[in-house]
Amino acid sequence: MRIFGVVGWKNSGKTGLIERLVTEITARGFSVATLKHAHHSFDVDHQGKDSFRHREAGANEVLLASRQRWALMHELRGEDEPSLTQLLAHMSPNDLVLIEGYKRDGHMKIEANRAATGQPLIALEDDSIVAVASDHALDDLNVPKFDLDNTAAIADFVLEQVGLVVRDVTVPDLAAPVMRNDCFALPEGVNWMPVDEALAHLEGRLSGVVGEESIAVPNAVGRVLAHPQVALRSNPPGANSAMDGYGFAAATIGEAPYVLPLVEGRAAAGAPFEGIVPKGHAIRILTGALVPNGVDTVVMEEDVNRTDGHVAFQGAVKAGSNTRRAGEDVEAGQVALQAGHKLRSPDLALLTGLGIAQIGARKQLRVGVLSTGDEIIAADGGASGPDKTYDANRPMLLSLAARWGFEAIDLGHVDDDRALLKTCLDQAIGKVDVILTSGGASVGDEDHVSALLREEGALEAWRIALKPGRPLALGMWQGVPIFGLPGNPVAAFVCAVIFARPSLSALSGAGWIKPQGFMLPAAFAKSKRAGRREYLRARLLEDGSVDVYKSEGSGRISGLSWADGLVELGDAAQEINEGDLLRYIPYGSFGI
Repeated sequence: MRIFGVVGWKNSGKTGLIERLVTEITARGFSVATLKHAHHSFDVDHQGKDSFRHREAGANEVLLASRQRWALMHELRGEDEPSLTQLLAHMSPNDLVLIEGYKRDGHMKIEANRAATGQPLIALEDDSIVAVASDHALDDLNVPKFDLDNTAAIADFVLEQVGLVVRDVTVPDLAAPVMRNDCFALPEGVNWMPVDEALAHLEGRLSGVVGEESIAVPNAVGRVLAHPQVALRSNPPGANSAMDGYGFAAATIGEAPYVLPLVEGRAAAGAPFEGIVPKGHAIRILTGALVPNGVDTVVMEEDVNRTDGHVAFQGAVKAGSNTRRAGEDVEAGQVALQAGHKLRSPDLALLTGLGIAQIGARKQLRVGVLSTGDEIIAADGGASGPDKTYDANRPMLLSLAARWGFEAIDLGHVDDDRALLKTCLDQAIGKVDVILTSGGASVGDEDHVSALLREEGALEAWRIALKPGRPLALGMWQGVPIFGLPGNPVAAFVCAVIFARPSLSALSGAGWIKPQGFMLPAAFAKSKRAGRREYLRARLLEDGSVDVYKSEGSGRISGLSWADGLVELGDAAQEINEGDLLRYIPYGSFGI
């Protein structure tokens, strides 16, 4: 059930706003119910009326009915005031329930505000307030502001927030205006950059560059939420039984041993019991069935003897046992997932269970991958001389981009020809949001990627204090960021998982991500020099220790396949002995 609240101080215009919203929203064809909290004793009945006499005589509930309406009055008689979720469970299905009061509950709300009250804004201290409707100008608010009398605009906002009206969330591609040509520029005087400083520099400069689109939840795995997702119904939607057994009201069964007569019928999932279970009686109830009126506790089937229309059991009885309250998992109106969350399979189950069928998602980041170098050839089965190298980086980088949930676009291979490289980059504009290149990222005679970016784009050639993978060219080409990775496969891989992965995540709108590492004992010895961070190809052994590949050469591709993770060694000098604890980052922590 979709709910939306209106809160505010006394005389702030809450009731008038709800009255106008009911008129406006019902005129648009939606069914609306209202729920109001009273802070004082109230009565809808009158002394002398028959219904009043029934209550005075001790009736817990009185239902008054006529051809025009019916009303159910329930006397608490010292019981705790029911929660909002419990009250909503009593209401018939409607498109929307507008709630006045209950400002401490977590559902979405709009605050009604009038200058004459002289009270401070509740919205300044309450994150569940998503808008303010006021009769005077307001400054320094991080939520939408409406004129208190602009009912149509407020109704538009409410219907959109609860999902009854879905706006077209598709927006133009945002890549070009977001990134500036100097976004990769280093502070003046910086030459060699430690890994942590390089990562912090990237994290502080990069943000989402893709637009939004509407997508059905079953097709949304791997997509990034563009907006917070608010539960359209509670989970569970109604109080229900956690197991097969027999239900009763705990306060009405006396003392053990218990022998309770059974009412005729049963409650099952999808087939609720429509009647009321009398005091001191029990009913057969199955797992997932809605708890009938007159029941608040379930005893397990295995703990009961049943004979001659009665059930018998012993032991302590705790009210509420073996039942699930409505909304105990997620309540309607509660934010279930935040914007920027990358959806996984369990998230699709959550969204579907909360009644959310369509979401606004970030468009997939389009990652172009380009190989460079005269020595690079495709591994197409043809003959090649020893002066040629098969293009190992391009399939590796394309598969990484796809594994990370991006749209991987193959830009092919370009020889060491600056004009051809320029043509290739020009043709990529409009087709990709970011480009990964391999090779040509340093400052040699044939490093055409960095040379072209320096001449016609924007280039920052970072010298990272890193082994393997020192050169990292970062640049812009007509508004598209370019990450120039080293040509050696091991160095390209390390730079991709350490620098490109969190950067691509930020550009996709999912925010900056960090890999999870684990401190494990070393199964090797090594003497490490000071001055740079090292990443060693490593494998987790059966005894829980980690070993490293026999060679640290950047061209040893077999080491990447042999390994199942990386060992990270800090910037300082280090003498490593067997058994020393080291940070091991499994490939899974890099999303591969």
